[in-house]
Amino acid sequence: MTTVAPARPRHLLQISDLDADELVALLNLAETMKHHPGGWLQSHHADTLVTLFEKPSTRTRVSFAAAAHRLGMLPLVLRDDELQLGRGETIADTARVLSGYAAAIAVRTFTQERLEELAEAASVPVINALSDQHHPCQALADLLTLREHFHTLRGLKLAYVGDGNNVAHSLLQAGALAGMHVAIASPFDHRPDPDILDEATLAAEAQGGSVTMTADPGAAVQDAHAVYTDVWVSMGDEATARQRRTDLAAYAVTESLMAQASSRAVFLHCLPAHRGEEVEAAVIDGPQSLVFAQAANRLPTEQALIHWTIQGGRC
Repeated sequence: MTTVAPARPRHLLQISDLDADELVALLNLAETMKHHPGGWLQSHHADTLVTLFEKPSTRTRVSFAAAAHRLGMLPLVLRDDELQLGRGETIADTARVLSGYAAAIAVRTFTQERLEELAEAASVPVINALSDQHHPCQALADLLTLREHFHTLRGLKLAYVGDGNNVAHSLLQAGALAGMHVAIASPFDHRPDPDILDEATLAAEAQGGSVTMTADPGAAVQDAHAVYTDVWVSMGDEATARQRRTDLAAYAVTESLMAQASSRAVFLHCLPAHRGEEVEAAVIDGPQSLVFAQAANRLPTEQALIHWTIQGGRC
């Protein structure tokens, strides 16, 4: 008798786990779910989504719970200090146990390595709800927001200004797959991971887009359709907060910087924001800002992602 090995679950640990067609399919499904929020209540009825949060959260925690509810699932929100993880149980053993209870696991953690260890042991899909290296759920919501506003993604210029962090990494990967022109402006010591930059450059070229890296915010935002920034001091960076603020002071998104972008440009920020630091209040609270549309779009994109992963990468 021939033994057939069980299929590996379809995880989403970073945007590069998708190909270009899968990215479009996910965005299409998210758009459908957004306009028909009650149409999926029986799709995963009686299933459970475990969300494990090792870091504080507002948007991710609430949107995942709401997304699971719209799929007919029980959203079970857990902190690591509520589990035996806090008393020494391994992340691999935790993954195996949770796989026996849940149809999927979403994890917000401090390190990508920890996420990957959990995914390797899990027998159900694992979704990266944020790690130190990637924030794919945010990038999906960002692309849906831009597509709704401009009715396309291909050919748009997206400028990211500031710390080359997990958000920048996921934007690079997502923008590249979508055929966008992604420009990053960061000081040298805060540039994105060079391997991710190189991979995104190749992916963008294959889709008719491009990736550029500069230290000049003005050059990055020139004629951009969207200008994006993030906080300068993320969770885990508190020890270097003073130096980071010094390094990034010239990368604040101001009204004068926005004026160098396209006349149709919009402003994006993953939130939470620090007005008067990485962005002027007049920008984030002004007519060009789409930040709360971004936040709202976390719900349908995560709903689509949960469904897609459980279905083995099918919509």
